[in-house]
Amino acid sequence: VDRVYSMDTFLNVTQDGGKTFNRVPRKNKHVDNHAMWINPDNTDHVLVGCDGGIYESYDLGENWEYKSNLPITQFYRVSVDNSTPFYYVYGGTQDNSTVGGPSRTISPVGITNDDWFLTVGGDGYETVIDPEDPNIVYSLWQYGGLVRHDRRSGEVVDIKPIEPPGEKPYIWNWDSPLILSSHNHKRLYFAGNMLFRSDDQGNSWTAISGDLSRGIDRNQLKIMGKLQSVDAVSKNKSTSIYGNCVSLTESTLLEGLIYVGTDDGLIHVTGDGGGDWRKIPVFPTVPDKTYVSCLTTSRHHQDTVYAAFDNHKEGDFNPYLLKSTDRGQTWESIVGDLPDREVVYSIVEDHENADLLFVGTEFGLYFTMDGGTQWIRLKGGLPTIAVRDIDIQRRENDLVLGTFGRGFYILDDYSTLRTATKETLEKDAHIFPIKPALRYIQTSRLGGRNGKGSQGATYFAASNPPYGAVFTYYIKEKLVTKKEKRQKAEKKKGVKEYPTVDEMRAEDQEQEPAVFLTVTDDAGQVVRRIKASRNKGIHRASWDLRYPASVPVSLRTVKRGPWDWHPNGPLALPGTYMVSLWKDVDGELSQMVEPQAFEVVPLELATFAAKDRDEMLAFQKKVARLQRAERGVGRVIGEVKTRLAHIRQAILDTPGADPALLVETRDLVKRITAMTTKLSGDRTLGRLSEPTPTSISRRVSIAVANQGVTSPPTQTQRSAYDQAAAEFGPLLVELRTLVSEDLAALEAKLEAAGAPWTPGRLPEWGEE
Repeated sequence: VDRVYSMDTFLNVTQDGGKTFNRVPRKNKHVDNHAMWINPDNTDHVLVGCDGGIYESYDLGENWEYKSNLPITQFYRVSVDNSTPFYYVYGGTQDNSTVGGPSRTISPVGITNDDWFLTVGGDGYETVIDPEDPNIVYSLWQYGGLVRHDRRSGEVVDIKPIEPPGEKPYIWNWDSPLILSSHNHKRLYFAGNMLFRSDDQGNSWTAISGDLSRGIDRNQLKIMGKLQSVDAVSKNKSTSIYGNCVSLTESTLLEGLIYVGTDDGLIHVTGDGGGDWRKIPVFPTVPDKTYVSCLTTSRHHQDTVYAAFDNHKEGDFNPYLLKSTDRGQTWESIVGDLPDREVVYSIVEDHENADLLFVGTEFGLYFTMDGGTQWIRLKGGLPTIAVRDIDIQRRENDLVLGTFGRGFYILDDYSTLRTATKETLEKDAHIFPIKPALRYIQTSRLGGRNGKGSQGATYFAASNPPYGAVFTYYIKEKLVTKKEKRQKAEKKKGVKEYPTVDEMRAEDQEQEPAVFLTVTDDAGQVVRRIKASRNKGIHRASWDLRYPASVPVSLRTVKRGPWDWHPNGPLALPGTYMVSLWKDVDGELSQMVEPQAFEVVPLELATFAAKDRDEMLAFQKKVARLQRAERGVGRVIGEVKTRLAHIRQAILDTPGADPALLVETRDLVKRITAMTTKLSGDRTLGRLSEPTPTSISRRVSIAVANQGVTSPPTQTQRSAYDQAAAEFGPLLVELRTLVSEDLAALEAKLEAAGAPWTPGRLPEWGEE
């Protein structure tokens, strides 16, 4: 009862009812503790929630286990680079440093914690990345802490501007704005209470403005309705000095056209790189001194700029969003129909359509296709969460969000929104433009089909985008069954007429309508058919860039062990393909959308990649044909064994059957068993763990393994095919004779003897 814990920057504990306190050990544990649970049955066992997440200890804090599978990071800022083949995402977090990591990986597991790295510690903020060399990363932490991070070496250089002796100290915001000029990849702009420029990647700085704030003394501002004493608890601790810059942008169309926004509600604009400045102190619909949360210039019109304002510190949660087409001389509100209480934190403009805008707000993400009159909330799995920052990866047309509490979110290839016009949505169906599909082999360093190996349920991984070609398509109306149509009418109008028996029979016998995508190669040959949704609306489906697997059809889901081979077909060649949308209604096939072209592009990651891809694909198709036959023969042999087992029992159950039929059945069993050994291996030797000659099936599997790589088949694989083919041909002839002649003759004798039905035999009947 005398042990009490105190939540604080460090976790403290008293063992004597509060007379003395000592720090709880925190080896490899984060600080800033907020919540705690003590196991009532074992008080050495505790859970602690802090700025780093959740930690668990079984020995009073001597050792801590970190819960690494909670996607709850609070991001203030997000940025993307131009890395290839997959771009990187960077973000500044609340008290968990600035981090960077890939937007996707070649592993089926996705993006794991091990893929991420720190660029600078502290509370992370803006990151900008050199567009020509993505290994040069500029990162921020609170109060203007600025570093240049070298991704190649991991080295970090402090490049924060420092005032010369005798000058007033520079004032920095907790979240100081930083940009890299699109006109010079070595030029940085960085703002405190004034704007600085570096033309040498941060090695030196020049102030290009005076103080841009209103110069208000924060100690004269009322807090909770009155001026607070200098002795007030934590007076001015962990807060920005009021009166500095918080937003910054430069036109991508006109070098030197720069806008700076402050925390005390000013926007300054210069058209000559800082030579002359114009101050804008008042804005329509926006209360005086409102925090300028975001500034961004148009990529389409050089005099257009967007501004978002955040006044929640004054108890005002209204959205404020303005647009100027004359460099801030006049402004108009583009809040449109954004809901109340949706404080706007960020805004970006699409790089192809000037009327397509995205805003991040306190409760989510919105977009507009008409420049700001009508806003539509984008969900798609995005939780109700503050979207603090947005960036666009223009090469991929990806929308990347930094959320305050649920990490990063990426909307892959949002280009559909550009063409989802009223005219498009009036069509019966439509396939939207298709981005190039990257061709490579997915691999995992941890093993297992899902890439997690044996790491257990707590191993965290964010999903990759779908592998292969991703198709976005639209269906105006759902393809309904007769039953669905009847039920919809009954729900709408009530039961007016009871269906007839013929109508119910038609419902029972109807095949459910189906929609599928058909992929063809440049010769017009069908490569793959992909099941698609028949529901109305916009959908996505993907093709894994492979031909169909050459294994027997199964109408049930096959459960496979962690080491079992996952069947797939050969990898399609790079090049141009077409995809079309089809429907199957009452057995009638019809094309819904004309074929659309797309490209399959190789990443060329393999050291030993095949030089002659056509020859390699020809080999893989040849192997696939053999595998199709080999797997089919395996199923036929299994069916023959089943038929023979039933035949033997039927002979015993038939009084008039000739006992000699049992001998005939036994001979067929011996022959089929010998075929099984040739095809699948000697099971007796295998059961005894003795060396077993390589079977036909094993040789086929060796040859098929080439489908899992982009390197040419080895000589071993080629030989495996040749040897398997040489042995399989005679086996197939032997099996065909057994089934079509010998087994058929035996079953005819059973029928003549009046034996009970056995599988594979059609009974005869006639009046005596």
